Amino acid sequence: MKRVMRSALGMMVAASALVPAIASAQGTTPAHSFAVQGNGFLKDGKPYQVISAEMHYTRIPRAYWRDRLRKAKAMGLNTITTYSFWNAHEPRPGTYDFTGQNDIAAFIRDAQAEGLDVILRPGPYVCAEWELGGYPSWLLKDRSLLLRSTDPKYTAAVDRWLARLGQEVKPLLLRNGGPIVAIQLENEYGAFGSDKAYLEGLKASYQRAGLADGVLFTSNQAGDLAKGSLPEVPSVVNFGSGGAQNAVAKLEAFRPEGLRMVGEYWAGWFDKWGEDHHETDGKKEAEELGFMLKRGYSVSLYMFHGGTTFGWMNGADSHTGTDYHPDTTSYDYNAPLDEAGNPRYKYGLLASVIAEVTGKPAAPTPVATKAVSFPVSPVRHSASLWRNLPQPVRADLPMTFEELDQNYGYVLYRVALPAGKGGALVLKNMHSYAQVYVDQKLIGTIDRRLGQERVDITPQDKPATIDILVENTGRVNYSHAIRTEQTGLTGAVTLDGRVLRDWRMYRLPMDDVAKLPMTAEPCSGPCFYEVEMTVDRPGDTYLDMRGAHKGQLWLGEHNLGRFWSIGPVHTLFTPAPWLQAGVNKIRFFDLTGDDKVRVSTVTAPIWGNITNKREAQ
Repeated sequence: MKRVMRSALGMMVAASALVPAIASAQGTTPAHSFAVQGNGFLKDGKPYQVISAEMHYTRIPRAYWRDRLRKAKAMGLNTITTYSFWNAHEPRPGTYDFTGQNDIAAFIRDAQAEGLDVILRPGPYVCAEWELGGYPSWLLKDRSLLLRSTDPKYTAAVDRWLARLGQEVKPLLLRNGGPIVAIQLENEYGAFGSDKAYLEGLKASYQRAGLADGVLFTSNQAGDLAKGSLPEVPSVVNFGSGGAQNAVAKLEAFRPEGLRMVGEYWAGWFDKWGEDHHETDGKKEAEELGFMLKRGYSVSLYMFHGGTTFGWMNGADSHTGTDYHPDTTSYDYNAPLDEAGNPRYKYGLLASVIAEVTGKPAAPTPVATKAVSFPVSPVRHSASLWRNLPQPVRADLPMTFEELDQNYGYVLYRVALPAGKGGALVLKNMHSYAQVYVDQKLIGTIDRRLGQERVDITPQDKPATIDILVENTGRVNYSHAIRTEQTGLTGAVTLDGRVLRDWRMYRLPMDDVAKLPMTAEPCSGPCFYEVEMTVDRPGDTYLDMRGAHKGQLWLGEHNLGRFWSIGPVHTLFTPAPWLQAGVNKIRFFDLTGDDKVRVSTVTAPIWGNITNKREAQ
């Protein structure tokens, strides 16, 4: 009985997706169709196998979009999958940005121009090792609002966002002549919960936004299929290298007559600060891709090209809610294309498998672009954080970043230390990295990664000042922890068991460091520095940050991301389109700067230790 019902549902999905084609056939303009029928897809009424991989427009310099898409087509892909990133597009409630790097519609049009279909994953939760899983942090200002729930405050915000996103992408749906052939509902919801009312409500939001008229599907890891799916919506499965046999068996047992598709096949893995660099086995991935394609599965690789998580947008991994593992700026992912967009050995292996299955000869592997190095001056100018503080916000107790209407960056929290007072200073649930000073002298560091929450303060002979400089090192993007990812000092701060009161808070979003007044005076401690890079002809390069400690770097107006001496990556990818011939100013903030701080360039990324080493090429 269940098999009959599922088969009927598949026919219903196919019929609904074909309606635009039938309607247009009655007019003068022919239209394409895309539908689920039984175990597979029909495109324009013919059986069709999706061979896709993921790329994110926000992680690739816009000038390189077409290059990366062209290389995807050359590897044999017929489709590109991408998330949309709510927090990139709505940094403030009701303020939207779909320009430049955030022009998702232009990215989709570029994919179409390269002959690629598109699978869109609007979320609003996307995970993606992205800040708060794609949610704008201002949602957390109201501590009673529950992310990924039926909370009316949450669903109202989602409705507004999806309606605005729909304005950008509806013209690019297949029925409107665009390349978007399918849309994913939510993202691995089964790993989070099993509330069908939540999924049904989100589906209704998609419908109101015009995002549910074609093929809609859910995507979950193999053990979560039942929890994260709806009976009337096709379901696909996600897993990584070595898991193909088990995952496809579970999908086929869950939906015996349903769609055969892998929504994410993890062809690599991501890196976290202070942990090992990952490389995965490309030979195994090519073998499993062949297994899936020959079995008739449609497949989307995650990732084809990871790129770079520029700016402040890296997320953090957490499975229990108490562990915390912030992700690196580099999102190389050990994908078929490396961070600079060059093919690594697994690109050719995967291309050969796709050619074997499709019967289409593999295109030549694209030639790698050689990175170059440029001379970088010693530090020319600097500015002390202490001398460049804005006007403070005052409150009896500390306020979070969200309560201060600040998404990213740093906040300096200041409170008086009476003479003779000392003991254990406890920052309960501090998110996520803090340096503690007494009269601007560093006395300790508190790192959420390490489960730290206290430093000891020696009683002072006279009244002093406690400064706590807190960095948002990336909000968690996975698990129920996303609901409590307020950043900064999230609760009361105690000294020797007594609550400290009467705080001054200095907002440091660092969103326009070019306006900082810098001088030639030396600077140590938390400082901004300026160096000059002389470019004869722009080319891709890597900034070697081993001469610095921990902070953030800007190339002109571009925020290239975080650096941290703990690794595993010690370079920042610097794309040629963001350089100009002549002198390029680089400014960076270092939490523990000194007179030896420096930056140089190299022609390849510098990694720390490697786990999951691939076999010999």
